[in-house]
Amino acid sequence: MKQLNDQALADVSGRGGIYLSGDISINEDGGPIQNTYFGSCSEAEKRCGARLAYQLKQDGGWMVLDDFRGMFAFEGLTLRVRHVDSGFGGDGALFNGDVLEVGLPNVVRYDAVNFKVATSSTARPTDPGFQQTDIFAIEMQGDVVLEGNLLVFPSGNP
Repeated sequence: MKQLNDQALADVSGRGGIYLSGDISINEDGGPIQNTYFGSCSEAEKRCGARLAYQLKQDGGWMVLDDFRGMFAFEGLTLRVRHVDSGFGGDGALFNGDVLEVGLPNVVRYDAVNFKVATSSTARPTDPGFQQTDIFAIEMQGDVVLEGNLLVFPSGNP
């Protein structure tokens, strides 16, 4: 590496965006809440990990990702703004605006990632009348190759 003077720097061009690498651990030992439902990962009779609940329609039941824990690592996730004014079966010209482009990393490494997909009568296990039906459990270990981009389109006015 060498230092660039002002003239040499003026001849350099680049592209805007962010390049991210990292590893993320989620509830390796259990979450911060410990009650009759959640506990540490060493307690076999309790749930260990994060919970994400989402309601598909107003006054409807809940879908949940429960007992979410593990570690995943990635290198090369990119974020940038991209202008869309063509493609998408003619909808791109009608849209004619900016979107967030997430460039997927080449390899994502999973280490002991576990979670359950379930339905639930309430968002939280501590709510009255709670009942949960586990649909399936997922365990992931190893590498996954991701290629391409994910475009995030804005919807409506803020």
